[in-house]
Amino acid sequence: MLKAFIIFFLAGLAEISGGYLIWKWLREGGSIGIGIIGGVILFLYGVIATFQVFSSFGRVYAAYGGVFIVMSILWGWWIDKKTPDLFDWGGALICIVGVFIMLWPRG
Repeated sequence: MLKAFIIFFLAGLAEISGGYLIWKWLREGGSIGIGIIGGVILFLYGVIATFQVFSSFGRVYAAYGGVFIVMSILWGWWIDKKTPDLFDWGGALICIVGVFIMLWPRG
């Protein structure tokens, strides 16, 4: 499970940072170089996700979605300085519980 978490974390970091750089380029007038770097990082996100230990693409991406939500809230808090409210944290908790349910070992 630790390997799965590390891969989810690295994939989330790549997806969020790549998307953020493209956002900075297109929405905030950043340079095209920022956008290109963001695109390369997003490509790496796609590669990182394939190293996941689970065999089902759908289950991996569904579970990753919950991790992505939590990481996005944290990114917004630390990078964009937007403090999450009680509803953000409540939603994040629901998502993480869902991740554990989806990835629970089956007999």
